[in-house]
Amino acid sequence: MLNEIAVENFTLVPAAMAAGAQRIELTGNLTAGGTTASKGTIIESLKYCHEHNATVVAMVRPRGGDYYFNDIELKIMEHDMLEMQALGVDAVIFGALTPDNHFDVDAMENLIAAAGGMQLVCNLAYDWIPEADRKEALEWLIEKGFTRVLTHGGLLDTNVLDNLDVMKQTVDWAAGRIEVLPGAGVNIDNKDQITSYIGVNQAHGTHVLGKMKA
Repeated sequence: MLNEIAVENFTLVPAAMAAGAQRIELTGNLTAGGTTASKGTIIESLKYCHEHNATVVAMVRPRGGDYYFNDIELKIMEHDMLEMQALGVDAVIFGALTPDNHFDVDAMENLIAAAGGMQLVCNLAYDWIPEADRKEALEWLIEKGFTRVLTHGGLLDTNVLDNLDVMKQTVDWAAGRIEVLPGAGVNIDNKDQITSYIGVNQAHGTHVLGKMKA
């Protein structure tokens, strides 16, 4: 089982490593759903993780709230991605939507270009897409070379355990072409049930290895 821990400061990185995390999602302001971490935090976290054989996925999101970003916000995201690429970040997690909750294809393609050789991960913006259109959206992610999609199976006001069939369908659609990472509400008590039911061997969250103590 690969455990990806979401942390919002460097202090929790060593704690996550000690608990057995193999991958860190580095983000700021988790209470807002995650935003871009500072350059300094990224530098020190990368150094520590790489010394301990762990990889870093950096959130690229200029603010919390929705995923409808204006031109200035998208420029900020591009600048941040170029900086992350220069620092040697392993992967970036991001998503941008149109107001009708479909991928903002032009914005996403520009961000993909800015990511350079970093792995691409789609964030929970995927769950905002209407269920009837998610298969097509997943195919688009595969076509564009995304490594992984993070999903709760529905919006965050739903219980992850109520979304197992939806997530399993996503895994079936993926057919091994893109990794499906269950997250948001996944914890040490339910991760085995979730991953076993949907057929994956990785889990994401702040507490998938228990409560972190710095």
